[in-house]
Amino acid sequence: MGLVFVCLYVACEIIANVTAGRPVSLFGIVVPSAVFIYTLTFTLVDVIHEIYGKEGSRKVILGAFFANIILAIYTYLVIHLPAPAFFTEANSYETVFGATPRIVLASLTAYLVSSMVDVEVYHLWKNRIKKAKWSRVLVSNSVSTLVDSCVFITIAFLGVMPILPLIIGQYIVKMTITILSLPLIYTTGFRGSIARYARQNGR
Repeated sequence: MGLVFVCLYVACEIIANVTAGRPVSLFGIVVPSAVFIYTLTFTLVDVIHEIYGKEGSRKVILGAFFANIILAIYTYLVIHLPAPAFFTEANSYETVFGATPRIVLASLTAYLVSSMVDVEVYHLWKNRIKKAKWSRVLVSNSVSTLVDSCVFITIAFLGVMPILPLIIGQYIVKMTITILSLPLIYTTGFRGSIARYARQNGR
């Protein structure tokens, strides 16, 4: 079951990077379309933490980080390789998949820093406070998504546009998604159920 969550986590990270260029407007708040699935990764890494522990979740984060670097490099290469004469959508392709170095740097930095913060806060809450699982997710995500919003928006947009409204808007959306995703942390109970079923049936 743990591998399923790892695959989902990495897939959500890649999907978020591919779809990040399309902004959406919700109730007057403008955010990247990737924010919905990207925020889900903070809860997924908490699920992975429950299964593989602190070190295991850190390794998964690093793996996804390198996957994002590969995506950025390969996308850059594809955009700059010469296209055949019949392909007339090169500019559109570059608009969708291209990103400025500043945005790429902001995205990678914010992801790595905020995800590692999430692991540390979750681990601390789990081992010292020992409250319900949902509270671990809520506390760790409330800290890590704020860090993510502050780091990304500051690096990406400082000096270009007012950053405080962007940070507040993203944080509101991310915490809303966090609350909706809280039931995911209880899916780790399926692991024990599957193991018991296998033992009972000699598998």
